[in-house]
Amino acid sequence: MIEILSPSELPRARAAGALVARILQTLRERCAAGTTLLDVDDWARTMILEAGAVSCYVDYAPSFGRGPFGHYICTSVDDAVLHGLPHDRALADGDLLTLDLAVSLDGVVADSAVSFVVGESPDPEAAALIDATERALAAGIAAAGPGARVGDLSHAIGEVLRSAGYRVNTEFGGHGVGSTMHQDPHVPNAGRPGRGYRLRPGLLLALEPWVMADTDRLVTDPDGWTLRSASGCRTAHSEHTIAITDDGAEVLTLRAPTP
Repeated sequence: MIEILSPSELPRARAAGALVARILQTLRERCAAGTTLLDVDDWARTMILEAGAVSCYVDYAPSFGRGPFGHYICTSVDDAVLHGLPHDRALADGDLLTLDLAVSLDGVVADSAVSFVVGESPDPEAAALIDATERALAAGIAAAGPGARVGDLSHAIGEVLRSAGYRVNTEFGGHGVGSTMHQDPHVPNAGRPGRGYRLRPGLLLALEPWVMADTDRLVTDPDGWTLRSASGCRTAHSEHTIAITDDGAEVLTLRAPTP
């Protein structure tokens, strides 16, 4: 299913995006050594409910997970890259943490993810991973607009990731959003320009480049959800929800710059 929002519906999409951005920004500021992943999940739950929003994750039970997910946010640390199930793990300085959040507000979903290093420990490898996903995300957004095709976005994302020296896994990638979290079209993190669905104003897309330092293979944790690098290497993941407009693409989940 592909949903196209009318101009009158876009303010609701903007409100959902702003809420997701605000929650992720707050969580990033709170995460420190000693914070547990269950603390992060509890903070997310509180902010979602106080905003009158609905979690997209708690009851989520797709074929690739051991559902329902049962938590409010994905928390992936170091070699975990996607769908990290929160558990009673305390964060330490230097951990590479990814927070991935999707909520529905007034019937419209927004989805975003951010990767960052906990504490102040310098880590060139982590910085390079994060930078590659952020630059790839920016390239995908720049390629988006009315008349562009999904393959144009995929190609732009993949070119950045590969030029940074990373292999690209296309099992999981970006996707449409709307009244539900995962919709068509699928937006792989590599592709051929000029191919795929043609973008139209009113389409919402969640673009999400992710990489693993030295592999493109995933393994699944015994929890049935958390996806990790097969080699145990570190990972990063960046995601924004965008709206295709008459003039290009509007980022709905833009966070305040980190000092």
